[in-house]
Amino acid sequence: MKCPHCGYGDSKVLDSRPTDEGNAIRRRRECNKCKNRFTTYEKIEETPIMVIKKDGTRETFDVSKIIKGMIKSVEKRPVSAEDIEKAAWNIEREVNNSFKGEITSNEIGDLVMRELKDLDEVSYIRFASVYRQFKDVESFFIELEEIIKNRK
Repeated sequence: MKCPHCGYGDSKVLDSRPTDEGNAIRRRRECNKCKNRFTTYEKIEETPIMVIKKDGTRETFDVSKIIKGMIKSVEKRPVSAEDIEKAAWNIEREVNNSFKGEITSNEIGDLVMRELKDLDEVSYIRFASVYRQFKDVESFFIELEEIIKNRK
C-alpha cells in the first residue's frame, strides 16, 4: 500500500478491526519511510452498479464522490471524518443491497440528504441548496420550515 503522503510503497499495519457490520476491515497503517499514519479499508469486491446521471449518461458508482460532496457540506461544522465515513458506508451498503444494477443520481442524492440530516442540519441545508438547486431565499426558507416541522 503506497503512502498517501510520500508515495513510498511499504507500510506496516498498526491496527485492524472489522467495520460495516463485518463486511469490511479497517486498517491503521504507518509508512515505513516517513512514519505518516493513514487508514485503509479492505472489502469484498462487488458487481459494479451504474449511476444514471441527470443528462442520461452512465458511470460506475463511486463512494469517494459521496464522501467528497459530504466533506464540502460539513466544512467548518462539528462532524468528524469518522461520521462521514460511516454515513458513506451506510449509503454504499444501501445501494449494494438494493440488488439493482442501476441507480439514479437523484436516488443517491436523497440517500446523502437523509444521512446528512441525521448528522448535522446545517450541513444538510448546505447540501440541499446545491442538490436541489435553490434559486432564492424562499427555497431555503421552505426547507428550513420542513426541518423545524419534523423536529416536533
